[in-house]
Amino acid sequence: MLNIEKVMNNLEKKNPGEVEFLQAVREVLESIEEVYNENPQFEAANIIERIIDPDRVLMFKVPWVDDSSKVQVNRGFRVQFNNAIGPYKGGLRFHPSVNLSILKFLGFEQIFKNSLTTLPMGGAKGGSDFDPKGKSNAEIMRFCQGFMLELWKLIGPETDVPAGDIGVGGREIGFMYGMYKKLASENTGVLTGKGLNWGGSLIRPEATGFGSVYFAQEMLKTKGLGFNGKIVGVSGFGNVAWGAAIKATQLGAKVVTISGPDGFVYDPDGISGEKINYLLELRASNQDIVKPYTFEFPNAQFFQGKHPWEIKMDIALPCATQNELDKQDALNLVKNGVICVAEGANMPSTPEAIEVFQEHKVLFAPGKAVNAGGVATSGLEMSQNAMKLSWPIEEVDQRLHLIMKSIHESCRKHGTEKDGYINYVKGANVAGFLKVANAMLDQGVI
Repeated sequence: MLNIEKVMNNLEKKNPGEVEFLQAVREVLESIEEVYNENPQFEAANIIERIIDPDRVLMFKVPWVDDSSKVQVNRGFRVQFNNAIGPYKGGLRFHPSVNLSILKFLGFEQIFKNSLTTLPMGGAKGGSDFDPKGKSNAEIMRFCQGFMLELWKLIGPETDVPAGDIGVGGREIGFMYGMYKKLASENTGVLTGKGLNWGGSLIRPEATGFGSVYFAQEMLKTKGLGFNGKIVGVSGFGNVAWGAAIKATQLGAKVVTISGPDGFVYDPDGISGEKINYLLELRASNQDIVKPYTFEFPNAQFFQGKHPWEIKMDIALPCATQNELDKQDALNLVKNGVICVAEGANMPSTPEAIEVFQEHKVLFAPGKAVNAGGVATSGLEMSQNAMKLSWPIEEVDQRLHLIMKSIHESCRKHGTEKDGYINYVKGANVAGFLKVANAMLDQGVI
């Protein structure tokens, strides 16, 4: 029998202070307890102890020279968590907040997210505490080259395929790919999120946001509803928020919020068309703030140091970062009549917030299911690279849509409760876990 408290106590002793990682593991264990106990073969093979520890963790220093000829040093990481169903796959994050706890939480989540896509991809994550904000292109290039100088030894198209994440876009992927190609003397699909003219896939930058909306659309269908005419709140203003705003608008909704570290913007007229294009300019400026939006579009209001969840909305899409939506935010959303909350970011809702949504029977789904469209499209990019092909935008979008519908169906299958309410957290964790656990059983103790 699975003793969650015993497992968590042992894990905390091994990983003291790693709050995000411990939070992610507890959520999964609580969801899979029933199915784990129904399958004694998992206990016999000690699957839990094996799946909650990464296969390996690489930590390294990255010395680089800034534009003032001063030597800077950052710390780099790669957490290869589990490759039972395919090569390690997961993004690289460049942000001052990056530490081992965050990357282990993200890598652990990635195992189940990748499993849900049905594509052959294991779970991994990596990155650095390097901050691209305020850096010149030359400085970012030198850092990326130094980072890849260590990372290239561990990755490969059939071994570990990193992608982008916060702070790592097409520019950073390009600099790292160029260095990998030089070091490995090969031109392969070792990174995803590449430029379209050198192996990238159409709609990859928008894919996480598009997929999040496709998943939310399936959630709404269970209540006979859709996006048309709905008010949507989005947090963040990066690729995920951008893609979500585009697709929600295409489906007839009005997106009224975006947010950044400085606060959030409320635009009652809706964020679409040229305003969405302005989001890209804002992001490209590397300022990491959203207040300038109100200078361009004066009808919008800026709320300093706040999250957008106090605004009345039908659908909430948290697309910023972990633990951004707390219990009070959840209570505000419920009070204002929210009907659907779909996590575009990784673990943006605290456990207390999730409890509020579930107690009030609000449609709620976790990031590992909702935002799997990004890594799913990365998987499609890997397939195109392997076949030396480039699919048209309609084919990539269609495949993405079908994958998100399939993920939703898996969550509904394993998460529907006796009263008909769909516990998407349980459904996503159970569906993702079963595939990985059975693969581990088939392959023996390795």
